[in-house]
Amino acid sequence: MPPHLHRPENDQSQYALSPTPFSFNHTLSPPPPPHTGQILSIPIYATTQNRARLGPTCAELGLDSSVHAAAHVDKTAFSMAVPEIAAALAAGGPHEAVIVGIEAHICVSQTTLDLLARGHTVYVLADGVSSCNAEEVPIALRRLARAGAVVTTSEAFLYECMGDAGVAEFKAVAGLVKESKEGTREVLQTLCRM
Repeated sequence: MPPHLHRPENDQSQYALSPTPFSFNHTLSPPPPPHTGQILSIPIYATTQNRARLGPTCAELGLDSSVHAAAHVDKTAFSMAVPEIAAALAAGGPHEAVIVGIEAHICVSQTTLDLLARGHTVYVLADGVSSCNAEEVPIALRRLARAGAVVTTSEAFLYECMGDAGVAEFKAVAGLVKESKEGTREVLQTLCRM
């Protein structure tokens, strides 16, 4: 695991919301954080927003089957900084967290702001967030950047984590990036038009 990356987060993506959020299908196109997290030995912390009413986390993420999450917590709070996750992140002092999910202006924003307030460095992957209202995404991303979050793309973040094409994980991560290139391009073109 890269020494500078300790505790990423993966906010929820759920089926009950999936027909609605802007660019949701493309949001699942960038290299999936759970899979790249496994390759890079980065722990995954996930939440589901009120599973009883909104349904499970999207199967495409593999959180309920193929990917081991350090924690997968159901919540009703909009921030994922719920006690179970906050306790894990408090261990060992401030960490770096990576945020993806829906809704950019609600759960993603509140989680990011909470983690920043607790002293964590927070990366928000612009091509890994969506919203029911397309116009909410760029507004939320600008707000989070002004608040101190690092707003970047999944590909830029992954290559920053690896730092060198000579690392053992490079081939697997580069393969995922290549597989998702078209979906990532579409998301970024859409975001740049906003």
